[in-house]
Amino acid sequence: MTHIDYYLSPVSPWTHMAGTRPAQIAQAAGATLRYKPLDPVALFQRTGGQVLADRHDSRKAYRLQELDRWSKRLDMPIKLRPAFWPANPAPASYAIIAAQEEGGGDMAALVTGLTRACWEEDRNIAEDDVIRDCLTAAGFNPGLAFSGMLQGAEIYPRNLEDAVAAGVFGVPFFVMGEALFWGQDRLDFLAEAAGVSL
Repeated sequence: MTHIDYYLSPVSPWTHMAGTRPAQIAQAAGATLRYKPLDPVALFQRTGGQVLADRHDSRKAYRLQELDRWSKRLDMPIKLRPAFWPANPAPASYAIIAAQEEGGGDMAALVTGLTRACWEEDRNIAEDDVIRDCLTAAGFNPGLAFSGMLQGAEIYPRNLEDAVAAGVFGVPFFVMGEALFWGQDRLDFLAEAAGVSL
């Protein structure tokens, strides 16, 4: 069976732009999809990337134009300067990890709920009540915001190591066998490689 590893961060606007398409591709292809949240700053440090604050002003300005373009292309709202960004991605990432391990809910709905809270709703996804709301809305036990902390804290750094070993250097990033796909704008290529169309 085809398997896709999905490396992401809930504070990434590009993860937000990916929406539910990774899950749709996996479902159409009959593939398994593993959500692997990680610390994007640590990933950049390990792979030669540069955090937004350290980029040249021209790169920062272009990023905003691209986000606006993709928001319109995908008909997906986004606040280019959300009230609570950058938030600490770890608590929400731990919740994603714990929910995936426990099962019983909709993982795509959880991830998109968290990114929407950040990038559309001006909510702080580092706060427990926001995480609990997103867990509940996606059909998971809201108590995972607390009970999943230890498990999430163990797996979160492992996801980073897996990412570096696989050749991942940004988010969102998709690994299907030996094939690597960086960015929500490469989901068409992922779908093609999986033998489906979006």
